[in-house]
This record gives sequence, structure tokens and C-alpha cells, in this order.
Amino acid sequence: MKTFDAIILGAGASGMWCAKTAAARGLSVCLVDHARKPGKKIRIAGGGKCNFTNLHVHPGDYTGANPHFCKSALARFSPWHMVEYLSVHNIAWEERDHGQLFCTGSADELACALEAECTRHGVCWMLRNTVQNIAATATGYTVRVSGAEGVEELTSSSLVIALGGPAWPQAGATDMGHRVARQFRHPVVPARPALVPFAMPGDWPLHGLSGIAVPAAITCAGRRFEENLLFTHTGISGPAVLHASCLWQPGMPLEMDFLPALSVENALREAGGKPLVRTVLGRLLPERLALALVPEKLGGMQVAQLSRQDTDTLRQRVHALTATPARTEGMRRAEVTAGGVDTGHISSKTMESTLQPGLYFIGEVLDVTGQLGGFNLHWAWASGQAAGLALRPASKE
Repeated sequence: MKTFDAIILGAGASGMWCAKTAAARGLSVCLVDHARKPGKKIRIAGGGKCNFTNLHVHPGDYTGANPHFCKSALARFSPWHMVEYLSVHNIAWEERDHGQLFCTGSADELACALEAECTRHGVCWMLRNTVQNIAATATGYTVRVSGAEGVEELTSSSLVIALGGPAWPQAGATDMGHRVARQFRHPVVPARPALVPFAMPGDWPLHGLSGIAVPAAITCAGRRFEENLLFTHTGISGPAVLHASCLWQPGMPLEMDFLPALSVENALREAGGKPLVRTVLGRLLPERLALALVPEKLGGMQVAQLSRQDTDTLRQRVHALTATPARTEGMRRAEVTAGGVDTGHISSKTMESTLQPGLYFIGEVLDVTGQLGGFNLHWAWASGQAAGLALRPASKE
């Protein structure tokens, strides 16, 4: 039997950050994961460049049943903490649109730096190990794992759940973290895909435009997201869509504006009375999209022939097209999981359970979902740091 101050289940972003933070304080830490290498999502995030944070991190960029929960951890861990971390480890980075920070080399550099720091501080690695059983004891927790060395029992005074959610199962994701939470009487907000494309209904008028990308604005649940939209074989994707998916619930309509930067009425007025409507819109939008948006009868009219009702119809089609997605593209296409462990029974300062002493939840396993752009990885670092600083050494009694 191996005994530690803390056992951390999950060697992803939040788990490794928590491990290196706690181990640097002198705690004995064991990291358990079923993967061959730690930090798989870090290594493949951002197309292998890892969008590791965002300069504009703000609590308003996160959704969950309690929108205030993330404030404490975020207030104590800024984007500049991550910039400093990369600088110390000589990892080059760059700023892209909307404050997104990426590694300029390979995301492997960041994952390897975290792995090396954990090792330097004495973290015990138990990779390629599957958790068989978890039990609370009078002094903490016992975790039974099985791997190449057979079945082993680990004990600790604290247990950290950094197992993420079921999104992106091809990267090894499961719902085990949610199952552990329920084992210890923690309610779980039902998991759903987030940062995920939408499949549109069969009667949607804009089918057949696969491959077209345009700047657009999508309004969902009262929030407007303005960025690129991409038409796919089954529906829509692109940054604006992924943002909206964090708020979307089945049956909820989307409102789409395909010319967010200008007014279709002004464009028609400036064109004069002679051009055909489809000609004017064809100059502003990809031709196939313009033809799909404009009713054929209106498209063939000259601008001067339009009635007020015709203009209202065009405005609605171009600036406020409303449609309800049939579904999302599911967990396999989702970058993150929305929902998760209800934060109502978690300390926002330490990430410790208020129902079960010594039990901590960090990262994506919690009901905290960030928008696209580095916000979810920043939450992993921030929540991992909060728990890593709060973990207590085992009692010497």
C-alpha cells in the first residue's frame, strides 16, 4: 500500500497544475491516469499549438448554474501568471485575435514542462492505470488501481477529481468524474456538448452551402456572438456557432445576422434604383448564400420596385434569420462538456467539497464552461492552482 498526502485522478491540465502546485509546497502527491502520456488534451488543443489562456479572461466568459462560482479562482490567477510560466520555461507564445494566446512552437512543450516540473517536485506517476474502486476511510481515501504492475492500493488524506467530462471521447474522455461525484452524494448538472457544431433541420433553407464561411452574428439565449460562421454538410459551425453552443438548450432558436457590420437597407439605397436585388446582395455576400437568403421573386426585382414590406422581408432574412437546430453534433465533436458537478456544494476558494472533507473537484468536471478562446484551459490552471494551494498534508497523529 502506497500512502500520500493527495491522490489526483486525471493527469490533464488541471490535474498536473494542481499536482505541481501541491508538490512544490512539500506535499506527497500521486497522479493517476489511464493514458500513456499525461496532458493529451493540452498536446492536441488549438491544432497542436494550445490556446493556453486569453488576455481578456473575465467571469462573464463562463457559464454554469452559479455564474459567480468562478470569480474567486480567476481573481487569484490571471493570464499573466501563464505568460510568466511559459517565459520561465522558455516556451515561445504569440497573441492572436480576441486576446487568444498560443504557443508558437508545439503544445508538447507546455505539456512536457508541466510533466517535468511535477517529476522534479517528486510527484509519483501512475500512468496506464485504471481506477477500480474509491472508498472514504476514517483518515481519508483508498483508491484501488490496476495497471501493468497488477492491482495496487493507494491511500491519502485528500482526493482530487480532475477527470474532466465526457466530451471528446476519442482523446480518452469519460464521465467517470461525474460518477465519482454521485458516489459522494454530489448532485451533477446533466452533461451536454459545448463548443460544438449544430446540425440543422431538413427544411432549413440554407442547406447545400457547405464550405462557405462568412462573418456573422448569432444571438442565443439573449447573448450575441459576432465572429465567423461556417456552413457544413449537416448545418453550421465556426467560432460564432461554437460560442452560441455553450448556451444552447434543445428547442432553443438561434437568430442569425449575415451582415453584422452594415445595414442591408443602406446598401440597397446606395446602390440606386436600377440594379437587381440579387446583384446588390451578391456583392455583399457569397453568391450562393445571397441566392439562398433572398426569395427568388424579390431577387429578380429592381431595387426601385421594392415595397416597404419587401424591404422588411429582406431585412429579416439577412439580419434576423431565425432557425432552431435539430441537435448538436454530439460529444465526439464537442471541445468541452457543459454541465458537471454542481458547484453549490464546492468551496469557490479551495475547490473542496462541503459534503465530504478532503475531496476536491477541479477543471472541466465542474459545472463551469468557458467560451471559445483559451478560457477553458485558463479555468483548468486557475482551479488547479486553488486546490493545489489548499491541499493539506496528512495528519502526523
